[in-house]
Amino acid sequence: MNEKNLKAYWKLEEAKGFQGWDFSHLSGRMAEESLSWDYKEVVSKYMSEQTVMLDMGTGGGEFLLSLSPPAGRTYATEAYLPNYELCRAHLPSYGIEVRLVEDDADLPLESGMFDLVINRHEAFNVEEVYRILKPGGIFITQQVGGMNNRELSRLLLGGDVMITDAEFDLDHSVRELKQAGFTVLEQREAFPEVRFLDIGALVYFAKIIEWEFPGFSVDRCYGQLCKLQKSLNQDGYVASREHRFFILARK
Repeated sequence: MNEKNLKAYWKLEEAKGFQGWDFSHLSGRMAEESLSWDYKEVVSKYMSEQTVMLDMGTGGGEFLLSLSPPAGRTYATEAYLPNYELCRAHLPSYGIEVRLVEDDADLPLESGMFDLVINRHEAFNVEEVYRILKPGGIFITQQVGGMNNRELSRLLLGGDVMITDAEFDLDHSVRELKQAGFTVLEQREAFPEVRFLDIGALVYFAKIIEWEFPGFSVDRCYGQLCKLQKSLNQDGYVASREHRFFILARK
């Protein structure tokens, strides 16, 4: 494919829509190194038909539904209005109540309400999570750390312009949880490699993850994209380094 056709292809990827938190468009086009823990497996161990649970920042509810959570006892929060409207139209039929979050420090939920609060890649206020959990309640979170894709972002955008805090990591979060009164039962951190198998996949990804690639566009980053295309032609992929950490804590 010549450069003119490549750019047209990349522009098509840039323009594609995105709904909920569904990355199925990238299936087979990127490969992520496995983590040493299985978030879904851990969450499932703490669920039962009697569990009153909350999924914070549920996106489009895709992951939550994959758990088959207890109907009538499951809640979800979402801050992004298009996703909230999507969930409100879809999740109640599964017995899941959806609430809109406007401020992480003021959740629209009662104190001592939940046996289990789960949070996958969503911001949270430690004191609020503590407040809404029952005594002995469990908080399980998997977070995207501050070093996630930072080197690739620098390469594409010509500098360290990521909105995310580079110092956001496991140690920082564990310290906050302990100070709030939690007992941390398990903690892990990893820096897995992710490989993009075509540059169009990277374009689609970078356009969505705007907090890591602020101001990204095919036009702005065309020269760097062409360089990455040459690297991909040689190696078969373009690699980036992710940053993940996992915490299991009890109130």
